[in-house]
Parts: sequence; structure tokens; C-alpha cells
Amino acid sequence: MAEERQVVVETVQLSKLFRDFWMRPKVKALDRVEFQVYRGEIFGLLGPNGSGKSTLLKILLGLLFPTTGRAAVFGRDPRNLAIKDRIGFMPEESYLYRYLNAEETLDFYGRLFNLPSAERRHRVELLLEMVGLTHQRKRPIVEYSKGMARRIGLAQALINDPDLIFLDEPTTGLDPTGTREIKDLILELRRRGKTVLLCSHLLADVEDVCDRVAILYGGRLRRLGSVDELLSLRAKTQITTDRLNAETIEQVVNRIHELAGPAMEVSVQTPRDRLENFFLHVVEEARAARLETSGVTVGAKPSDFFSGIAREQKADVILEELLKTTAERTVEQKESPDREEQPVVVPLQQEPKSDDKLISGLLKESIPSAAARTGGASGQRPAAEQQVVLPASGGTGDDSKTTQDVLKDLLSTRKPGSDEENTDKSRTRKTEQ
Repeated sequence: MAEERQVVVETVQLSKLFRDFWMRPKVKALDRVEFQVYRGEIFGLLGPNGSGKSTLLKILLGLLFPTTGRAAVFGRDPRNLAIKDRIGFMPEESYLYRYLNAEETLDFYGRLFNLPSAERRHRVELLLEMVGLTHQRKRPIVEYSKGMARRIGLAQALINDPDLIFLDEPTTGLDPTGTREIKDLILELRRRGKTVLLCSHLLADVEDVCDRVAILYGGRLRRLGSVDELLSLRAKTQITTDRLNAETIEQVVNRIHELAGPAMEVSVQTPRDRLENFFLHVVEEARAARLETSGVTVGAKPSDFFSGIAREQKADVILEELLKTTAERTVEQKESPDREEQPVVVPLQQEPKSDDKLISGLLKESIPSAAARTGGASGQRPAAEQQVVLPASGGTGDDSKTTQDVLKDLLSTRKPGSDEENTDKSRTRKTEQ
């Protein structure tokens, strides 16, 4: 039995009727539209101007209310605030603050999602590198070309690492190099298990990246299916080989006529490459020659950004588990006051794995003063067998507080740019003692 796919976006008999001032029907933008978008799918939404695409996107974003029918995102009403931090949106026009630069713009949107300061800085660095704007980070948005504004608009849609991304005309105004980078990014999003709903008039772009497409006309859903199903010409057969000489081609055509009859229509021609591929090949040759340009640079691979986000989240989980374990031990010892206090010993392995190496480094940087207050070990051990001793939690007064402060320091030191804050905290604790 095939595993049931998770539905991320769903519409059921969705209709939207716009009325005039006197509440008379004016425009029926959507008429009983039904479809589903599954997790990890790139879904293309196509249609001519005025077909209802923008209205549908606004309903799915919770900006408009349907007249009849219903829409659901992650199984909830699109207006539910609980799902907003899981959604990224790149509108058709990037409405950005004109006098902020790229770095300030991404930092602003990171604040809207309550991202910690160090994490915002880290994600801003990764995103600017990914969209090729690292060298233009200090320029005000008002000086950006349309293509550069589209790049920064895409970066702001990904600042919260969303599970569902709405992209409305993402390649408008981009050069062929930027278009290819955006398409590679969309494919990388799918590999990461994210869902993309793409709305575009550039059908070649949709054909290259989408798994399924829906075509709207007059507010109604006219076609829905996979790209292969909709575009395959099943009445034709195409055979591609290496270059053949004229004599061999004539023999092949004659043989086809012998088998299928002289009425069989046979066309022989040399295939052509796409202009997009040829253009990108020329650009890559120029870059290989290290020619200078005042435009945008080639962006980093999208996987670099998502790998950085994954590492952050994994470190967060480990450190949160440390805090949770310490808190549980504190509660247990408060309930048993007669219990003899024992120091918490955290061994440092000689050849730790990547995650253990991260935590060991944090412990070495953050806990020396706390270990010194407990008196440390009786003797100095070899480097491969050294241990870090934490004060036993659950005590009264400053002992319990010190343990919590040490672990909180671990959280603040896992991000770049927070060393000064940890130094100030350490000095404050020494002064109080």
C-alpha cells in the first residue's frame, strides 16, 4: 500500500465574488476551484492576466476571504497566526524600504520572526552570499536594479527557513544567470522537503522545475496534472542518435517506410540547444577568464544556506537538552534536601564527533571559572582524559543559580558575535562573588 502523501495546501469549491459599492456582483474572480498541493512538491499556477491567480494566492495567504468554499494551509484556516512563521512569500513586486540597505532589510525581516540577534546575522550572511549580493550589501535598496531587488526579495522570503514558499513571478527582471540560479534554488527547496507554490508567466521556467501545474482561465480550473502528462505528444515518436551521414539516414528512412508504409511521415533534422544554455555557457567562459564586472556576482549554492540553518537547529536541540536535564536534576534535589550533593562530571572525549566537538568547545570556553569555584579535580589529568566539573545543581543560594548561568552562557556562545557578551557576564559573576 502506497504511503499517503501529506497535504499542505487544499482548496474545496473555492469561489470569490467581488461586489461594487451597492453590493451588486461585479467580478467573479474564482469559480469552484479545487486542488491539493503535497509536501515536497513544486506546484505551478498558470493562467493569463485576470484569470484569478493573484486572488487565489491572497486567499491562501489569509489576505482575502473566500465568498464560498474553503481553503486550508497545513490543515488550518489561512488566517490562523500559528502557521505564519512556517510560510515564506515573495510577491510579484518587491515592496521594500527604499533607504535601507540589503543587510538592514534582511535583519528587519528577521526581527519580525523574533530570530535571535546572532542567528539573524548568520542567516543574513548566508542569504546575501546565496543571492550574489554580498558585495552590494551596503547599497540602499533605492539604487538597486529590478533584478537585484528581486534577489533581495527572494532572500527575505527565506529568512525564516519556511516549510511552504509562495513565489509570485520570481524570475521577472532577472538575467538568464539569475533565472538559472532561482530555478536551482527552487529545486533545492524540493530536495529539502519544502513545498513551493510557483506563479509565473514564463512557461519555460515552470516547465523546468514544476512537478504539477494547474491552468486557470476565467476563474475556473481548466487543466491539472503533471508536466509529463500534459505535454507528452503520445502520437509521435522521437529518436535521437549521434550524427549520421546522408547515406545512413536514407537507409533508415527507407527501412521505416518498408515497415510502416510509404504514407508514414518522417522528419530528419539536427536538434538545437536552448538559447538559455548557450548564454550561460558563454557567461561561464567569461567568469573562468576572471573578467571583471560591476553587476551581481554568482550566488553560492542554495545547499550552503540550508546546511547552515540545519547546523544551527541541531546545536539548539543539544543545548536545550542540557538545560532540560539540569532543570530536572534541580527539581529532584530540591525535593530531597538530605541527599548528598555530587558534582556533575562531563567527560571530554579524545576524538569527538562533529556535534560533540561543538559542545566540548563551548564547555571549554564557558565553564573554566565555574569549575575553578568547585575546586576542580584533585590532580591534573592528561589532555585526553581531562574532565570538566560542574557544581552540583539543586543547592541553595548561588550554587543553583551558577549552574543555570553557565548553561545559559553555552546558548549565547554558540553563535558568532556573542563573545563580548559572555565575557561581560563572567566578569559580573566574579564581581558579585
